[in-house]
Amino acid sequence: MDQRPDAAPTLPDDPLSRLAFEGAPVALACLTGPDRRIAAANPALSALLGLAPGALVGRTLADLDHPHRAKIDPDLGGEACWRRADGSPLRVRLRAGPERDGLRVVAIEAAADGAATARAEHTRLALASAGLGEWSWNPADGRVALSDRAAAILGHPAGATPSWADLQESVGRDDLERMRATVRDAVAKDIPYAVEIRFRRPLDGQEAWISARGQAIRGPDGTLTGMIGVLQDVTAREEARRALHDREQRLRVATTVAALGIFEWHVLDDQSLWENERMWEIFGRRPQDGTISMREFFRRVVHPEDKAGFRAAVAAALHSDGVLHATTRIRRAGDGVAEEWRTIEMAGRFERDGAAGLPRRLIGVVADITDRRLAEERQSLLIRELHHRVKNTLATVQAIVGSTARTASSIDSFYEAFVGRIMSLAHTHSVLTEDVWQTASLRGLLENELRPYADGAMQSGSGGRIELDGPAVDLPSEVAVPIGMAIHELTTNAAKYGALSNRNGRVRIRWSVEPGADRPRLRFHWQESGGPPVAPPTRQGFGSRLLQRVLTTQVQAEVATDYAPGGLTLTMLAPLPARNAALNPLATL
Repeated sequence: MDQRPDAAPTLPDDPLSRLAFEGAPVALACLTGPDRRIAAANPALSALLGLAPGALVGRTLADLDHPHRAKIDPDLGGEACWRRADGSPLRVRLRAGPERDGLRVVAIEAAADGAATARAEHTRLALASAGLGEWSWNPADGRVALSDRAAAILGHPAGATPSWADLQESVGRDDLERMRATVRDAVAKDIPYAVEIRFRRPLDGQEAWISARGQAIRGPDGTLTGMIGVLQDVTAREEARRALHDREQRLRVATTVAALGIFEWHVLDDQSLWENERMWEIFGRRPQDGTISMREFFRRVVHPEDKAGFRAAVAAALHSDGVLHATTRIRRAGDGVAEEWRTIEMAGRFERDGAAGLPRRLIGVVADITDRRLAEERQSLLIRELHHRVKNTLATVQAIVGSTARTASSIDSFYEAFVGRIMSLAHTHSVLTEDVWQTASLRGLLENELRPYADGAMQSGSGGRIELDGPAVDLPSEVAVPIGMAIHELTTNAAKYGALSNRNGRVRIRWSVEPGADRPRLRFHWQESGGPPVAPPTRQGFGSRLLQRVLTTQVQAEVATDYAPGGLTLTMLAPLPARNAALNPLATL
């Protein structure tokens, strides 16, 4: 080394010292003078600051300080903030060696940012508390680095770095392609992605639901240099969601099968939500029409006679346990412009803001019970009809027994007359029971009684022994039984004494329906010819009493009988009862 007093200190000239200085992996600077000027800097220091070799020689340490950062310590120890060639700050730690021959060697290393380190630690703690695990993917070797939490979520040991290909083997088959498509799309658009997949853990084979989020990392030239992200085990959440979905599905199936409409009514803003299609069907509305507020429900939909009762039911629910049960008639728009009244049953519960708070909303169901009410009314009417018919039948049987016994000349004649009349009565009841309207065809009753005596078709103008001429008339049950009995008595009398007792006799029956003052009337005409000469009876038998009394009393008919020698003629004018729509089970279909 040059020891002249006026010469600046220089590095040793021996090759070994220079080789050690130049080749050191640690950044080194050789300082001289009181201003700490750099006499030499090794390549490691130039690379650290992003400067060309030799660019630091002659500069002081103060020249390296960042203008907006703390200055270097005067003892050449501790930390400082320098400025790189691109102007970015760099925190460095300096360690100075002893001064020898006017030179001092300083070792420089990059120092971790304390605040950044603290923030990173806080981030890791936050992720761990949220149940999130970190991961990163290196495209160079295809490995995925997992934090301890991420490894536990995926069922791998701590410190494991599985390959991306191995991880895909554990992804559910139905989710794998969806996950790949999501990642490809996010990388192409350079945006974050999130995907939920089923994942089978390799350690225990258990299937878990994993939420994965990630973001591609690119280099300065835009090339993909890696990917980072977080994982979360969402199995419990997914199972709860699926259980809730299953319960909702079961509820929807149950309400659909039961034809129940589901609704919510929010009390404060008087707004309603209709949860299924059945609600729209019950009220005859379309989704574009909107739902009905409670104000509109009371003013325009509820039947005027039912408003008071419905209000009372709502008030009772609000003042008790909040459970509402109410039945009312509503105005429902029909398929066309016509409207109809339907009967609904509503059940629900009011929810409150706290135990003693104001009611917040009503959640409930609605059922259209119109058909059920009609069925109940029809059943009640049928029961009353049955009681009435049984009572009349028993009275008729009693009359048949007494009158047949009084007019019979022997046991055989009694048996013959009694069985015939009972069979006729049974046939009429059978016809009534089989018909959905509880009616009997007049032509059917005539054909049943007269068929054994006909010699062909019983049509009008056929020239046969028996001619039936009239429109289709269905007799309600209250008149079908007495008229059926009358037809039986007329047929039996004709077969014994009148036109049907020989081969030349003929019977012609005509009927028509005429308008009446309050209801239509049946005009019935029975005419015999060609039989033995007719004379008025010397005594009134059962048949005569039935024709005169039963038809007059039960049917309110006007009956006229003419015993002309050429043949018996009977004319009956009977009012027809109106049909009861409630007796028709097809009325509501």
